[in-house]
Amino acid sequence: YTVVEAGMGAPKVKEQDFVGKDEYLRAREEEPVTILCTLTVDDHASSNGVARYPLGREPVVTRGGARIVDGKGRGSYVTSAGAGPSVGKHLLMAYLPPEHAVEGVELAVEYMGDRYPVTVAVAGPTPVFDPENTRIRS
Repeated sequence: YTVVEAGMGAPKVKEQDFVGKDEYLRAREEEPVTILCTLTVDDHASSNGVARYPLGREPVVTRGGARIVDGKGRGSYVTSAGAGPSVGKHLLMAYLPPEHAVEGVELAVEYMGDRYPVTVAVAGPTPVFDPENTRIRS
């Protein structure tokens, strides 16, 4: 994955040469084939009624179970996961192709033999909690 796909591209690039500069400039000019997104878990109940919390490395699929693959043939998966106490949800980070990287899109995560419903909360680097940073500036 590139810095641009992670939403961490810098607005300016220094003039001095650095390792990877040509590739970075090329990535900035192209449309990303995948976007880092924040997902929320909609239901934690497994098929036997136990609450499960994904930890990372789980595949992200459509609600129907179809595998999601980006333009470079990479399957989408959870890169990291954790509790979001300020938003009251379990949050997941995953790279998704642009057609799935849209707020409100409903997908699923396969974990321990079950499929758990998730929703794209944010597409890109914006945080779920306090996206305008008003709390920290007050």
